Amino acid sequence: MQYTHNPILVTLTRGAITESVHRGAFALVDDTGHTRLAVGDVLRPIYPRSAVKPLQALPLVETGAADHWHLGDAELAVACSSHSGEARHLKVIREWLAKVGLSEEDLECGPHFPISDIAASRLRENAASPRRIHNNCSGKHVGLLSTAVYRAEVTRGYLHREHSVQRRVGNVLSQMSGAELVRAPVGVDGCGIPVIGLPLHALALSMARFGTGSGLGATRSRGAQRLYQAMVREPFMVAGTGRWTTAAIETGEGQFVVKTGAEGVCCATVPSLGLGMALKIDDGAARAAEALMSELLARFAGLEEHSAAKLLALGQPRLYNAAGDAIGLTCVTGF
Repeated sequence: MQYTHNPILVTLTRGAITESVHRGAFALVDDTGHTRLAVGDVLRPIYPRSAVKPLQALPLVETGAADHWHLGDAELAVACSSHSGEARHLKVIREWLAKVGLSEEDLECGPHFPISDIAASRLRENAASPRRIHNNCSGKHVGLLSTAVYRAEVTRGYLHREHSVQRRVGNVLSQMSGAELVRAPVGVDGCGIPVIGLPLHALALSMARFGTGSGLGATRSRGAQRLYQAMVREPFMVAGTGRWTTAAIETGEGQFVVKTGAEGVCCATVPSLGLGMALKIDDGAARAAEALMSELLARFAGLEEHSAAKLLALGQPRLYNAAGDAIGLTCVTGF
């Protein structure tokens, strides 16, 4: 796969020298499918990874499972999350598992140390091994399991593409993106579920529709709105302490939500403008994805000047040396 035709979108400078560059592509699409702005190859399928977790959580709400289990904003937000494995994340997930009659052993995502350095250090200090609940995707997995339990389906093997859980997710992605998934590339995500290749244009359209409900049925539209509000009200549950995603959603004050994915993917929706955004950094660098999405939201999300400036400071930090001297910049370029 060739990436060299994608433009340089993010640079890091040190003094007078551009020290590092990141190529990529992005699409801004409205909820009618009209492209507002596109740079780079936005028609090549990419794996969206965790950036589509809000879409993957839709069946949890629209099947009635969320109401049946009396799920609140914290549970719905963690279902959309790549959480840091902090105490509140684990507490909410454990209580949710108990509510649906399951345990951590029913999670089929593999274990890894928490994203939170503090939480990971505590495990290591106690010579404790990470558990499946520490996986940053465990909230999504509880959501998938809850829908299966509510519909009286066998939960074992819910990771497999032919399981009803994954078929529902596939139907959501197909309808919201307008993409034909029969021939779409399929891989396995880090947490074990199928990951379906979609073009950035289709991802941006999905996010636009997620934000406005345009082109969706009443049930799906209400479900998307409920998840959107949960992410706005519980941004900590979407990521965690010191994470760009949480800070960005807080900065937006309800005007947008954003979700990152592995390998430099990021998606956002701005409901008031009917706008969806999707980007992919070619080399997979998270720092570049955060810098670029901060720029896109600051320029195109209709934010107040102070909010836009705060978002840019979050995503495009100055570079400092060990003595605290400013020695470089993170810059967005190419459009």
